[in-house]
Amino acid sequence: MAKALSHHELSKLIGSIYDCALDPERWEHALAGIRDALDAQTAVLQLDDLANDRLLIYRTVGIEPYWLEQQAKYIPEIHARLLEDLSKWPSLDMPHVVSRHIPQTYLETSRYFQECLKPQGLVDVMSFFLIHTPTRLAGFAVARHKRQGIITEREIKLGRLLLPHVRRSVIISNMLDIGTVERAGMAEALDALTCAVVLTNERGAVLHANRSAKHMLRSGGPIQDVRGILQAKIPSASKELHSAIMLAAQDEASIGKTGLAVLLSESGLPPVFARVLPMAGGDLRAGMEPAAVAAVFIGNAPDEHDAAGMLARAFGLTLAETRVLASLVAGHTLAETAASLHIANATAKTHLDNIFQKTGVSRQADLMRLIMQIVPPTGQPGP
Repeated sequence: MAKALSHHELSKLIGSIYDCALDPERWEHALAGIRDALDAQTAVLQLDDLANDRLLIYRTVGIEPYWLEQQAKYIPEIHARLLEDLSKWPSLDMPHVVSRHIPQTYLETSRYFQECLKPQGLVDVMSFFLIHTPTRLAGFAVARHKRQGIITEREIKLGRLLLPHVRRSVIISNMLDIGTVERAGMAEALDALTCAVVLTNERGAVLHANRSAKHMLRSGGPIQDVRGILQAKIPSASKELHSAIMLAAQDEASIGKTGLAVLLSESGLPPVFARVLPMAGGDLRAGMEPAAVAAVFIGNAPDEHDAAGMLARAFGLTLAETRVLASLVAGHTLAETAASLHIANATAKTHLDNIFQKTGVSRQADLMRLIMQIVPPTGQPGP
């Protein structure tokens, strides 16, 4: 049985995960740490093109080149099974574990398990969903060898603890859309980005704002500089931003979901979200100039139809519920949604209540947060 991770070991592992947000070439190192922490044989991080059954990103550790080539044959089967299970999944924070969620009768007839996993001695796989849209599926997974046995509650608990950190790193990396960020050139690299980014110290003081963020601060956008301190116009957003910044300064391992998707826009406006990336730890981030404890990345919500389609598939929404959701994601109020869809306000409210029940949330803000935690943002927020 694997030993428990010390706080120092956990912090070091999470630091390596966050370094990958700025330098994706570090994923193999971080995956090796995740694999060892979960007492597994292999670890994989991938971004799948569901429309064409191909892999866009595929980082692995512990898999021999021969089996990497062989696995490509089974991508359609893997996609089909994961999407079938995902359509009825209770929570995207829950891992998919083969030994718990795949019937033995299926394993006995599956070409993937019989021809690819079994010959490698692999007996169990635990997968986590990071991003899911109608055309994209991103996740990370570990597989265990027969000498390690099947996945236990220890690995599930630790995997769920790592999940928000991996998700934050992957989504921020998608927002950056750049290669390696040089240590001495952080400010210059950020200035070249289309999304707004603000670097802060532990008090939330603005150390650097890239060009997009400066424009947002000057034009009365969702963030503001109040006597040198980064603030959001919405008090609850400011509170969460500063909580995340304080956690980033004190112990990035404890940040969890805090600051992962902070709603900055007011009701009735297109949603704009912030994500807080800890900057004080890790080998890469701690050496950058200007020194900062947090980088706040600001981006639009995803396309409303992509987002609504993703939730519809993940939680079994009806067509009417999906239309209501798409309108809400676009920034419309429930009354405006009812009017645009030519339905009664009470009908729109019933659809929204059904969406709440199916997704397990109770407020529109939490519904938007759920979307932003699992769907990558697009573009640059308007002024």
